[in-house]
Amino acid sequence: MRRRPSSRLLVLDHAHRVLLFRFMFIKGSLRGQDYWATPGGAVEPGETFAEAAQRELFEETGIVTAAVGEPVAEKEFILQLATGERVNAEERFFLVRLAVPMPLSREQWTPNEREVIVEHRWWSASDLSATNEVVFPEQLAEILARVGAISGG
Repeated sequence: MRRRPSSRLLVLDHAHRVLLFRFMFIKGSLRGQDYWATPGGAVEPGETFAEAAQRELFEETGIVTAAVGEPVAEKEFILQLATGERVNAEERFFLVRLAVPMPLSREQWTPNEREVIVEHRWWSASDLSATNEVVFPEQLAEILARVGAISGG
């Protein structure tokens, strides 16, 4: 099985809420799936995880940062891609704190992202604990609490 390294971003706003995108698939092998997930994506050949995190942050949000620091969490699991391929996903999570509100941009989105990402929302700790919606990673609230990014609602 092919290994797929990727960088995910835990983007926190000035109110300690985390940014999530809603993915909704209407065709292909993931048809019918509807979930919320952190921004991020695959590490490209020759890139480090940190470089991929910075690139993905810009491409998916329009936010530019000088550095993302070290990963604050890691996760490995089997992932089915939209193409139907199953891969060994290796994700590393990077924490990005925004001191002031920033507008998000879709300008750099790929056609696929424009098709499947239907909205974004800033989630508080209480939002995460109260939701019945699917959120990835499943342990997001625990990861954020462990790194001191959020506390109760």
